[in-house]
Amino acid sequence: MKSYRKELWFETKTRRELINITPQITQCVKESGIKEGLVLVNAMHITASVFINDDENGLHQDMEKWLERLAPELPHSQYAHNTYEDNADAHLKRTIMGREVVVAISNGLLDFGTWEQIFYGEFDGKRKKRVLVKIIGE
Repeated sequence: MKSYRKELWFETKTRRELINITPQITQCVKESGIKEGLVLVNAMHITASVFINDDENGLHQDMEKWLERLAPELPHSQYAHNTYEDNADAHLKRTIMGREVVVAISNGLLDFGTWEQIFYGEFDGKRKKRVLVKIIGE
């Protein structure tokens, strides 16, 4: 069995952003040379997420509104966590959206359902954060 590891780095210009990282993950699969296996894509920061969904602008707007209703950023004083930092909402948003995804690799390609794409969700941006890509298989 072969193994491949790569870190992808992101630094968003805004506090919250959704980034389609499917092209980067597809490139990692090609670089790995693995034809049959699994890819793990894992956010390596507690206020960021990796998830699978449709790359449709209206849906992204709906996600933003929904997440903000569930864990509003303001007022910062509503959260016990916000004594040193003001990012309690980002921790909660990450919990809702998830830490990682695992996708099958078949015939050297990501084995997706219709419309599925991999996203990096940033909820406390403007600083460098990383995503781990780990691929195993043959």
